[in-house]
Amino acid sequence: QVQLVESGGGLVQAGGSLRLSCVASGFMFSLNAMAWYRQAPGKQRELVATVSSLRNTDYADSVRGRFTISRDNAKNTVFLQMDSLGPEDTAVYICNVPRANYWGQGTQVTVSS
Repeated sequence: QVQLVESGGGLVQAGGSLRLSCVASGFMFSLNAMAWYRQAPGKQRELVATVSSLRNTDYADSVRGRFTISRDNAKNTVFLQMDSLGPEDTAVYICNVPRANYWGQGTQVTVSS
């Protein structure tokens, strides 16, 4: 049974940082690319960042230079370090396995101005 469990969200002031984690189970984590999406109220789900099985990374233009995606294959965990947060980053952040279309439940990030 595949599980993706996100954590690390919360309320932070503008300019602050948060580190999200997604613990995966039920599939071969190390062989799969992983992704973070986000969905803000009234907006479409947006791809934020991806990390390949070889640790190549890619970012949405809106977060490049502020967010860092990484993975720890020994812990079956993917991280999203978010710095210089702004109110526009407020959303539910959701972990994803692109190849298999697995999704987590998400963790809420709220940035106050």
